[in-house]
Amino acid sequence: MNTPDSSPISTPDWVKDAVFYQIFPDRFARSSRVPKQSNLQDWGEAPHPQKYQGGDLLGVVEHLNHLSHLGVTALYFCPVFQSACNHRYHTHDYYKVDPMLGGNAALTELLEAAHARGMKVVLDGVFNHASRGFFQFNDILENGPHSAYIDWFHIQEYPLRPYHGAEFDAGYSGWWGNRALPKFNTDTPAVREYLWSVAEYWIRQGVDGWRLDVPDEIDDDFFWQEFRRRVKTANPEAYIVGEIWEDATRWLRGDQFDAVMNYLFTRPAIGYFGAQTLQFATFKETGYKNLIALNSAEFGRRMTQVLELYPRAINEAQLNLLGSHDTPRFRTVTGGDESAYRLATLFQMTYVGAPCIYYGDEIGLFGGADPDCRHAFPWDRLEGWNIEALEYTRKLVEARKASVALCRGDFKVLQAEGDLLVFERVHGEARAYVLFNVGQAEVLVSVPGMAAGNYRDVLEDRVLETQNSSFVLAPRTGKLLVRE
Repeated sequence: MNTPDSSPISTPDWVKDAVFYQIFPDRFARSSRVPKQSNLQDWGEAPHPQKYQGGDLLGVVEHLNHLSHLGVTALYFCPVFQSACNHRYHTHDYYKVDPMLGGNAALTELLEAAHARGMKVVLDGVFNHASRGFFQFNDILENGPHSAYIDWFHIQEYPLRPYHGAEFDAGYSGWWGNRALPKFNTDTPAVREYLWSVAEYWIRQGVDGWRLDVPDEIDDDFFWQEFRRRVKTANPEAYIVGEIWEDATRWLRGDQFDAVMNYLFTRPAIGYFGAQTLQFATFKETGYKNLIALNSAEFGRRMTQVLELYPRAINEAQLNLLGSHDTPRFRTVTGGDESAYRLATLFQMTYVGAPCIYYGDEIGLFGGADPDCRHAFPWDRLEGWNIEALEYTRKLVEARKASVALCRGDFKVLQAEGDLLVFERVHGEARAYVLFNVGQAEVLVSVPGMAAGNYRDVLEDRVLETQNSSFVLAPRTGKLLVRE
């Protein structure tokens, strides 16, 4: 089901056909071409909130073959700008790529190499708050009420106490009270202009879009409307995707964001495909809310309702993820059940919107809540790559890219009862049918209204001449049938 367009909403056309891959730069890959500091963790050690492992952007360049083989067409990077933390959400300089990542030259090389392969590059924009090392905030620390920049932040009293414990007020507003993250005062014209200029600058340098960190905390529609205007003027096909965890209608009317990180997709997918093995204790350690086990009828209803929230152009641009740097990895949440990963990935690659793979999920990485979900990518295949999962994911990615029905087709649930879920994607004469058996017993499935013809069974890599539209599904398996 897709709601009709009620306004001329436009989202980047390329996103509708894209398959994203999220990279946490410090943990994806190291390059010998980027000088390394002496006090790094060994690659692959248990993640630590403050320790670095030394991944960099040239390491990504040197492993683009892996991403091309997987079929990825767009890269989303956690922050890359200079910072004093391994995740780099504490920005020091918005115009300088962190030297530990290779600096601005490394980003330029990455953009050129990715674009040569037809891959887009989206950066993380942290515009709600800066860091204690951000120059304008540091000026306030040095000069107090005499600083030229006191209206850049929300200052309550002097002296500021950026490193004191809870027994003292900080004297300024930080993100969720975090002293390390002083919140910008976006009512100040100079701050607004600075942030808009940063966004526009990097788009003009060749970046293909922005993922916006906690944008709902800049509670100002005009700020984001002007942000969109600046970005789209620089590149009309730039992608703007916000981190909004709930109903994002306010920001998805066509004048602010193109899409959001679709956690309204993520939570039901975990609750349905992992219903038998969910690790609720692990899940509650994160920012997720309202996680419950779902049956087929509930899941089918929810995933239909999600599409009714927004216009079609928005739905086709949504970033559909099974996990991220902010959540436990999917396999950990679902108790290590590989069938849950396979079923959920099949759904992710066939539902409306752009799928986003969190780095390492394709080779079987596990990880609990932050920072455990940020392990280094094990490039030595002897360390336990799940090759079957890699090839399974690759096969589904390629099938999605090859099917206009899966990228742009209407969505309709045909059956959702017991352990069965069946839906179709239709775009003109192009059709795809997706079948799931989430139970522990073999079942016979008849697909309502399935037209006779030749269908490629993607997962079994064979062509079927279908007359009776009935199929046997083994326990905890799915089937993707794409009309030839």
